[in-house]
Formats: sequence, C-alpha cells, structure tokens
Amino acid sequence: MACAMAVVVLAGGGHTSVPEDGLWLRTEGTFAPPTALIPSAAKTYDMDLVPAASRIVVEQRSDRGRTVVTLRVRGLRAGHAYGVHVHQNPCGPDPRDAGGHYQHRPHADPSHVDPGNEIWLNFTAEPDGTGWARAKRAWSFRASEAGSVVLHRDQTGNGDRVACFTVPFIPVQPG
Repeated sequence: MACAMAVVVLAGGGHTSVPEDGLWLRTEGTFAPPTALIPSAAKTYDMDLVPAASRIVVEQRSDRGRTVVTLRVRGLRAGHAYGVHVHQNPCGPDPRDAGGHYQHRPHADPSHVDPGNEIWLNFTAEPDGTGWARAKRAWSFRASEAGSVVLHRDQTGNGDRVACFTVPFIPVQPG
C-alpha cells in the first residue's frame, strides 16, 4: 500500500521559534510509481534501483538554528551507491518536478552543487537492501524552500533522479 505518515513534535512551547527544546519531524513512505492507483508521497522513477514497496523514513531534528537530517531506506538494490539530496519542491510525476538542490545560501547558477551548503545523504545499500545516512548542519531550512528528498542514480550530485520522497521540512529560527 502506498502511503506516507508524518509526525511533528514541538517540544516546550509548541511553536517554530524553539530556543531550547527543539523540533522533531519523522515521516515515512512506501515507494510507488507516479501512475499508481493509490498516490504516494514516495515516487519511484526507476523500479530496478528503487522497487515499488521499498520503504523510506526521513527525520529532521532542529534546535537553535541547527539541523540534523537522517535517512533510512529498505528494499533497494543491494550494493548500489545512491546519491541523496534535499531538493526545493515536492515530488511530482516528472522527476524534474522536485526542482534543484536546496541550498542554505542560494547560488546564482542553479546547476551548481556544494555539499557543505546543501543536505547530502549519500549511502551504499547493504547486502539486504537497507541503507542510512545522516547530515548535520549549523543552519535551518528557510520557510517553503525545502520540499523533498531525491535519490539519484549516482553520488555526483547531478545524476539521474531514480526516486523522490516529499518531506514537509520545517524551518526553525534561533531563539
């Protein structure tokens, strides 16, 4: 079944300016083709590398303007090295719908990639098809400018997009 679930926990005061306690977002989904009868926030564009029914979990933990994003997947092609990056827009039927990489400091050239200015979650799938990655940054997302996690065919930063997962990333400003 294609589905997605998100849990947001605002510790302390329950608002997006969280000075001490922080924010935790956890969202998960099951990959399905964009043409699936039951729509999914997790879309596969390459069934060989990201088979339908593969699973994904993304977590965001933020406090005082710092962010940690964690990715966990299962059901992918064993041994394959995936490039994974946070992108600007939600997923759509076309892999390009997710837009370019989210950049903390936007670059004038939208094709420019910079791992230190972006969230990269590259990993190589284990023999059982699982994988995970974590990125820590000393900044938070800007409102409405980070909308998905895209899995690429390779880890260069510009490879073919093989899957996409819409994630409701939340900005947290320093307290």
